[in-house]
This record gives sequence, structure tokens and C-alpha cells, in this order.
Amino acid sequence: MTASQKIAILSVYDKTGLLDLAKGLIKNNVRLLASGGTAKLIREAGFDVEDVSAITKAPEMLSGRVKTLHPAVHAGILARNLESDEKDLADQNINKVDYVVCNLYPFKDTVAKINVTIPEAVEEIDIGGVTLIRAAAKNHTRVTILSDPNDYASFLQELDSGDVSDSSRQNYALKAFEHTADYDAAISDFFRKQYAGNGAQQLSLRYGANPHQKPASAFMRNGQLPFKVLGGSPGYINLLDCLNAWPLVKELKQALGLPAAASFKHVSPAGAAIGVPLSEKEQKVYMVDDIDGIGQSALAQAYARARGADRMSSFGDVIALSDKVDVPTAKIISREVSDGVIAPDYEPAALEILKKKKGGKYLVLAIDENYEPASQETRTVYGVTLTQGRNDVKITPSGTFSSIIRPKDSPALSEAALRDLTVATLAVKYTQSNSVAYAFNGQIVGLGAGQQSRIHCTRLAGDKADNWWMRFHERTLGIQWAKGVKRPEKSNAIDMLCSGQVPPQSEFEVKDYERNFAEGQVPEPFSAQERRDWLSQLSGVAVSSDAFFPFVDNVYRAARSGVKYIAAPTGSQNDGAVFDTAENLGITFIEQSTRLFHH
Repeated sequence: MTASQKIAILSVYDKTGLLDLAKGLIKNNVRLLASGGTAKLIREAGFDVEDVSAITKAPEMLSGRVKTLHPAVHAGILARNLESDEKDLADQNINKVDYVVCNLYPFKDTVAKINVTIPEAVEEIDIGGVTLIRAAAKNHTRVTILSDPNDYASFLQELDSGDVSDSSRQNYALKAFEHTADYDAAISDFFRKQYAGNGAQQLSLRYGANPHQKPASAFMRNGQLPFKVLGGSPGYINLLDCLNAWPLVKELKQALGLPAAASFKHVSPAGAAIGVPLSEKEQKVYMVDDIDGIGQSALAQAYARARGADRMSSFGDVIALSDKVDVPTAKIISREVSDGVIAPDYEPAALEILKKKKGGKYLVLAIDENYEPASQETRTVYGVTLTQGRNDVKITPSGTFSSIIRPKDSPALSEAALRDLTVATLAVKYTQSNSVAYAFNGQIVGLGAGQQSRIHCTRLAGDKADNWWMRFHERTLGIQWAKGVKRPEKSNAIDMLCSGQVPPQSEFEVKDYERNFAEGQVPEPFSAQERRDWLSQLSGVAVSSDAFFPFVDNVYRAARSGVKYIAAPTGSQNDGAVFDTAENLGITFIEQSTRLFHH
């Protein structure tokens, strides 16, 4: 070869466009070196090509596993335009390599084969090709690496015009690193499934979001999973709920210093609360007045509130608890329809109660309370990878709600108001947007999640808050139940009564509703005036929104449910009208300066 002749090394699994590329390289006076089947195909097409052994002076060996792993190859690729590198090459009589064309056998295809064995998979792990690609991509300021046959045509156009541009080499290098990263990910995924079957790093799930979405798994690329399975078998949605619910209760405990609980359904809280003592009336409303020891367990009180605020939405929930689970809390869980629980620890007696639930299939997870997730989050949607910084903003009573917008002469917020604003704001942080939360006495009493319009969130949450308050009416508390009526049926009947859905319209629905009550004891529906009179007694409710209130209709709706405090980000063009309306209605409007969308 001449001193000025450039060199290309070719070693490809996907031979699409290879002969056109070889023809174009030769046209530009590039010396071709190739290995194995790549060299064979080029040679049989009548093009000039040399085996890589022409520069390594060593034959392919170990059944082709060693072909390009040699200083003559990699020094030629990695050499920079430096005097010291030039001297090293001259001393060893090695020529620079200018172009590397390489792609890898798709390891995913290997492991997708039925009953593939570990030795069979291992045999397909490429060493030399990966090394070629990485070496060329590392030195892309000088060397062009082509790992995608779709780039051959544009590469040749540039080569025909004189040289490959810096921007093209940079783009090819990025593709090359992504190619090897995807390849390595497929290998690690295979071996994770083979060797990490104890659940420490990889956990097989029953299925994905739906039963037909198989296989499904949870895993950590670095380190171990931050939870252990003590009972049952998790599903995909179970873990989504658990891993959203746990940070909510952890942050509630950190912010307010009391045990916290959350009832999660479909990646949003149905309820969340801290362990504020329960009155006798609250115990009855939340159906826990017969739980021994509830007065001494702040954690049980927290879960009674979280579950009791919206029993309909909590049906089949996943539970998150901030503290070691005690027996009173486990007893509440044991008799409710629920799919699982996540907590840092369990008393032995409590764990035994939970492990008997659902015939031993109830999901029980123990989370490492010291675990801190990475600062960057990644997810894949429709084949597209998205990444963002984790929402690690801290919500605290002292630092988050200090800026009162209206009234300007408003006194400092009370401890109760700060507590409830904190509960509401942390709830919307972990609720599918748009979201609005109503809080009272340390618990969520109404939550609107995932609505496209904020007023619909506010209405939905307000309606739930009204429903919650109607359950404290003496008519609701005085219901006489028919013998054998189960807790879910009671919850459904109470919901119908308190939400104004009775009397039902069809005779079949009437019979289905009335069979829940003792003979002759069907409760009278609430009249519109009775509802207004009772709801007017609720006051001091706090509302938080994950983004600004753009219109005054939100404020009017909130006021009808006893709201006295609203916290929301500002920045809407209509802020002035919203602030004025709040002040006119006797509501304190507090700026919460961080938008908290959650998806």
C-alpha cells in the first residue's frame, strides 16, 4: 500500500449494503481488511480484500473467537494525531486505521429461542466486534465508525466529496455506543434472569399492566432491589402503586413527625393521612370502633383515616405505611379488600396476620427505609426513552407555605392549617395530574386525579369531600344493617346514600339497595336542604393544587366544601381574579411555588 492510502476494517453480522460499501471504499482508494464471513462475501463478489491476518500476522483461532484482538488492529484504531503515537506506531510498523465497519449479532435473537441454554447463549457473546466498535467510537475525532448499514449511502456521498465531516463522525460514534449499550443490556438481562433469581436484583412479576402482557419483571441495573417480598407475588401495577405510595408516606412522616399511611389505587392515592387521634365518632365512620388497641396505635389511626376517607376508591388498594406494622394496623388490613402492603418492617404477630390473608397470597413487601433512588429517572413509552430529574422537592410546613397572597393582612397560618396543607400538597405530588386534594384533620378527605380540566378535578375532589362529611350525619351513623351484609356492601350503600344517588330509579336497583338494611329500616334519602344544612357545618378544609387555578370557578367550588385555605402555584393570567374571589369568600390563598405534575 502507499503511505497515503487509508485503511478500513470490516467485520459485520448484518451484511445489508456491504458490497456497495466495499465498492465505494475501493473507488476512493481505501485498503480493505476484513474477517471471516465478511471477507468471504467481499472476495466472492470480485472485490479486493485482505484478511485481518495480513496486518496481525496471526491466523484466526479458537474457532474464530480471536480474529481482531491484536495490537496491530487496535493500536491502528486508537492512535491519535500525536507525535508520541506516531512514534509508537512507527516502532511497531503499524499503520493507522481510518474506517471501522462493524455490527453485532443480535443477542436478543439468541435468547429468544425456545429452551436456549446458557452455554449456547455464551457462545454468541461477541468480544472482538464490541472492542472494534468501542475503540473506533472512542477515537471518533479521527476514525469513522459505521455500525448501522443505513448510514453507508450518506457516508459514501461525503467520502466521494472529499472527507467525512466532524458532525457525521460524532453521529456515527453515538450510534455505535448505543449499539454496544443495547447489546450489553440484552446480555445482562439474560444473565440477570439466569443468576439473579433470588429476587435480590431481579424479580419476575405475574404479568404486566394486563394479564396478556408477559413476561414482566422488576430489576435494578446497579445494586439490589430496595424491597423484599415477605408474602404473595407482586404484579406490575402492584409495584407501581407501592413505589409511588411509599415515598408519599415517608415524606409525610418526615414533614410532620407522625406515622403516615396511604391507600393507593391505579398509581394515585385514594386516601392519605397521618396518625392524628380518632374520636369515637370517627372510629365508627371509618368502621374501626371494634379494633382492639387502635387508641394506642398512631399507625393504625393513620391507616383508618387513609382507608376510611374514600372507602369506595380504596376497595382493592395497595397500602403504604411509614412505620413498623403493629397488630392493630394488621387487623384493620386483614378484614378489608386489599391487594398488598409495603412498610419498612412488621411485628412478627402482625406479619402472621397478613400472611394468612387471601389464602397466603396477599402481597407483603418490606422496603429499605434508608433507600434513596437515583437523581435521574428513565422510562420507556412506545419504544421511546424519556429521562428526567426525580421530583425530589421537599414539602414542609415551615418552608412551603410561608407566602400568603390574600388577604394581605392575614394572620399567620395555624399549626392545623399548615399540617393539612402539607398533607394535601404531598398527596398531589404523588397523584396523576391534573390533581386537586382536600385535607382536614391530618387526612385527605377528597382527591381529584388525572382529569384533563382542573375544574373537573376540583369538583371531583369536592364531591368526595362532601360525601365524606355526609357520613358523619346521624342518619348515616344510625343505619340498621340486615344480617350478613358485608363491609364492601355497606360501603357501597353508604356511598349511594351520602352522594345523593338514592332513591334508585329501577325496581331491580331499589331491591338491590334496600336488601342491605334491616326490615323496615331503609334510611330516608337526604333532601337538598338537609344536605346544604349539614355541609354548611364543615369548615377549615385545606386545598392544594398541583398547578395554578386558572379560573375562579375552582375557588367557588372549593368554598362550597368548607375550604378556608388554598395553596397553589401562581402564574396564571387570571391570578388577580382568583385571588380576589378567594378573599371575598373568606379563603386564605397561599402561594405554593413549585408545580407538582406527576405522570
